[in-house]
Amino acid sequence: MAEFTMPALGADMTEGTLVEWLVRPGDTVARGDIVAVVDTAKAAIEVECYQDGTVESLLVEPGTTVPVGAPLAAIATSPPGPRTAEPEDGRKEAAATTGTGPPAPTAPPTTPLVRQLAQASGVDLATVHGTGPGGRITRTDVADAAPARTGNAEPTTARVRATPMARRLAAESGVDLATVHGTGQNGTVRAADVRDAAKEPGSAAAVAPPRPKDTGKKSADRAASMRRAVGNLMARSKREIPHYYLSTTIDLSAALAWLHDRNRGTAVAERLVPAALLFKAAALAAREVPELNGFWTADGFVPAPAVHLGVAVSLRGGGLVAPAVHDAADLPLADLMAHLRDLVARARAGRLRAAETTDPTITVTSLGEQGVEAVFGVVYPPQVALLGLGKVVERPWAADGMLGVRPLVTATLSADHRASDGAIGSRYLSALDRLLQSPEEL
Repeated sequence: MAEFTMPALGADMTEGTLVEWLVRPGDTVARGDIVAVVDTAKAAIEVECYQDGTVESLLVEPGTTVPVGAPLAAIATSPPGPRTAEPEDGRKEAAATTGTGPPAPTAPPTTPLVRQLAQASGVDLATVHGTGPGGRITRTDVADAAPARTGNAEPTTARVRATPMARRLAAESGVDLATVHGTGQNGTVRAADVRDAAKEPGSAAAVAPPRPKDTGKKSADRAASMRRAVGNLMARSKREIPHYYLSTTIDLSAALAWLHDRNRGTAVAERLVPAALLFKAAALAAREVPELNGFWTADGFVPAPAVHLGVAVSLRGGGLVAPAVHDAADLPLADLMAHLRDLVARARAGRLRAAETTDPTITVTSLGEQGVEAVFGVVYPPQVALLGLGKVVERPWAADGMLGVRPLVTATLSADHRASDGAIGSRYLSALDRLLQSPEEL
């Protein structure tokens, strides 16, 4: 028997609130399955399971706040050995097929609870379009794909696409989600939609006595909580980490000229922005200088086996998160661009995954869009380095004995002096500059 515990979703996390279970007792789970949604001081995060087995019992009710390490569920682990289970989507004939024909398609990513619901509803997951993060199939997607039922059908509200916060607000305010017009992606009902519906004359919430909860105050309290969490982590960083700072100016003429030529023959949706080049170069430079890519532990510096590039994202309600783009040094530019867009969108929607918040190996923060020319950041422990990027500005610049106006960017490295020194940091910034002079090789 193993325990599924409240994970530490960041160096500053001491407790979390269970928002939603995505499994039930009796469900079979595999390592990497998303089994729950946990709310931290910064965001709602999808949490993966780290064992193979069967969910024995759920120990914590949604809405409960527990400390890091507290048991959330009991999982009966399976003994090691070859797995002989039938395909999870129930396509026995496809699994038994032999011959030279093409292999049967695999089902998109989903959760054990959704697989169970699909099997009970007679839905082939391979035919379902997932509307969740990363194309994940949700319970609503399965309900929408299920054949029409008669008799004891499930309530209509179970088929409504809605965020966990929207469902919580609807339950608190007495709003029927089936009557709410969703303004989110694919018609998803958001918290703002529920609040608007609650204000409409004649609605159950409008005629009901006012509830003691102040939604505006709650939002303000959450923003203040996030600000405190970030502040505490940064105070710890400055108190414990001996920072050193290096800065350099990089000529982006070659990079922007290549980018212009590349985008000219590309569809608008597939065009790259300068940030993609800068972030890819930052990841490749980290792979070249591994002394800056890893973690400081009680035993000293531990280099990371891959570059998981942390991306600092400012949230609309205030606060900051820095989730990771995994294996950023190995991603083609177009894929890196897509990952960045997806990561920023999910971070601001509060739907990050646990792995994205716990294992960034080096972080990049870019404030160029806000007009900042130089960023002197604070290292996120247990990482040992952070790269700050300012805006691209046109200034006089001498090159090859000629003076002209060039697009320039200021890159600043903040690093942990326990793990590296100025010579190593200089190698990193030199590698960053060199890589950006040959953008076709990124």
